[in-house]
Amino acid sequence: MSSEIVDFLRTPVQFLKGVGSFRGERLNRMGISRAFDLLFNFPRDYLDLTDRCEVNQLEEGKIQTVVGSIDSWESQLTRRGQMQALFVNCGNGFVKAIWFKMPFIVREFARDRRVMLTGKPKFDHPFWVMMHPQITYLSDNDDEAEPESFLPIYSLTEGIKQHHLRKIMREMLPAYASKLEEVFPQDFLIRHQLLPIENAVKAIHFPTSKEELFFAKRRFVYQELFILQLGLAIRRLQHRTKLKATPLPTNRTIDVRIRQRFSFQLTESQEKAIKEILDDMSKAVPMNRLLQGDVGSGKTVVAIYAMLVAAANGHQAVFMAPTEILARQHLRTINRILENSRVNVVPLLGGQRPTERASILQEIATGAANIIVGTQAIVASEIPFQKLGLVVIDEQHKFGVMQRAALKSNEKFDPHYLVMTATPIPRSVAMTVFGDLDVSVMRGLPPGRQKVITYISNPEDRTKWWDFVTRKIRENRWQAYVVVPLVEESENFDARSLNEVYEQLSNGEFAGFKIGILHGRMSTEEKDRIMFDFRTGEIEILVATTVIEVGVDVPNANIMTIESAERFGLSQLHQLRGRIGRGKKPGYCTVFTSSPNEESQKRLKVFASTSDGFKLAEEDLKIRGAGDLFGTQQHGIPPFKIADLVRDREIVDEARRDAIDMVTSDPGLANPEHAKLRRQMLKRYGTVLNLGDVG
Repeated sequence: MSSEIVDFLRTPVQFLKGVGSFRGERLNRMGISRAFDLLFNFPRDYLDLTDRCEVNQLEEGKIQTVVGSIDSWESQLTRRGQMQALFVNCGNGFVKAIWFKMPFIVREFARDRRVMLTGKPKFDHPFWVMMHPQITYLSDNDDEAEPESFLPIYSLTEGIKQHHLRKIMREMLPAYASKLEEVFPQDFLIRHQLLPIENAVKAIHFPTSKEELFFAKRRFVYQELFILQLGLAIRRLQHRTKLKATPLPTNRTIDVRIRQRFSFQLTESQEKAIKEILDDMSKAVPMNRLLQGDVGSGKTVVAIYAMLVAAANGHQAVFMAPTEILARQHLRTINRILENSRVNVVPLLGGQRPTERASILQEIATGAANIIVGTQAIVASEIPFQKLGLVVIDEQHKFGVMQRAALKSNEKFDPHYLVMTATPIPRSVAMTVFGDLDVSVMRGLPPGRQKVITYISNPEDRTKWWDFVTRKIRENRWQAYVVVPLVEESENFDARSLNEVYEQLSNGEFAGFKIGILHGRMSTEEKDRIMFDFRTGEIEILVATTVIEVGVDVPNANIMTIESAERFGLSQLHQLRGRIGRGKKPGYCTVFTSSPNEESQKRLKVFASTSDGFKLAEEDLKIRGAGDLFGTQQHGIPPFKIADLVRDREIVDEARRDAIDMVTSDPGLANPEHAKLRRQMLKRYGTVLNLGDVG
């Protein structure tokens, strides 16, 4: 693209026709500073002018739309309050619009101003009347387009009206859209049924038909997803061609010795995941695998198997957890399984005494430490690994970055990476947030694990539920969780707080029981003490926030109460529920709501109806969106402008296949016809994906 065209597209918005300094400053607030930005400020919705009716076509009780000019208006005081009446001349008759207690609505009225009214008409001689209709102000030529046209509805800021923005867009599109650079080769556009960029930009702002709007949106959704998938495909290729790892093979002897450590039979899912991991670790290319396992499916056992393979090959393994509670939980599990083993497991955690830490670092440097377990503190400073062969990262999405931790023990070889998550991830999200990893999926529960019975309880059921909990604790010596969303009361949220619930239960229903309290603001020592007391049965009931959400394993805890459950997403509720029923007894979970509404009740019914985390993750994605659910921005992925991982899951698949095909045939995108795609991909994702020099 020539520098003259680039400069033209960079024209400051205040110099565009119809903008000026006042509106230009308002547009700047919305992040629109150049002509280019305005072209890609897509409408959030559209008014379908094909639904317009003439006055003589109106029918009572149906939502319909009329267009006309303001003739007059009046204000009256009635028994229902102040009434505003507007008379609109629609050419072959008048429509009367009425609003009660909305005096501000007259501010925009002006004689002969073009408007669109949408509502349910009722004939009241001599006029058709619409009560509280939606009113849309039109510019002079808004309704002069083709009969099947649509009007764009933009996100606005104070000082900018819809008709202003539409007029500005109409003025600028002919001159500026034609200057946009087409990044796709012509034959690619034809083969994939994509509109050329100029046509697509014009059509997405002012489509003349539903079909044209569909293809305009498809062009930009596909491009957004394709550019990301190109980056991910190149990252995978670079990983496989530029990085080297030490092969860590297994054999019959190693396999038997490891399996002797487990006092149980591995599940089919565990066996399959182990096979895929062992295949990767036996190669000279670093493993880069995501292990997705539903709550309680036994991922930790798979990770321990892989770490023991590394140890058997004379290499060190690191196990990283997102919280200290979870790191200590894994440390206990690993030590229990490896009791009386020659494998040396060491902790590397925050808050360790300097002498203790120095001793552990010395063991790591000499190779005396075979498995190192800890939190992000492992990567917070230089750790002198002697021979690092495997890195296991638990709950990767909670680390908040897309890049894998760059742990190495020397300059020549990279370790193998195993990334684990107990949050089942919908496929469309996995292909974006974790699109550079190979994926293993584990479903089902290990033998002996019981399903959890889930109830949605009404406020009047509280007494009955607390009676059930106290009976189970007294008779069966069970333990219970009570989970709340907030540590303290908040004016911003209608939800029960931890302190409120703790005080109420301590002095009421659970008076006489040993109750503990746990939240993220406590010191490490306090959390450890509380969790130790809960595990050993000193604490019978633990009132906690979501600090217990992942990995906490107390087999005797079989009852959970979740307060203000509408404050949690489905996947989070599923994670919380996964803390109970971890022994040989069934689990019982009930949820209470503080401010129930139709949507939250629907969500909770889905939660109670299934224990399949993958189904719940799909539902959560539909409700909350990918950015909300998995923090895609935290992973470093810039937010999508138009693509939606729920709505556009089929295009995610298509874009991924096409990107892999292109990178397979042109690994560095060195083909001149791919140069523009390469440039756009590097500009958007080069730093985020750490692509370095492509080609």
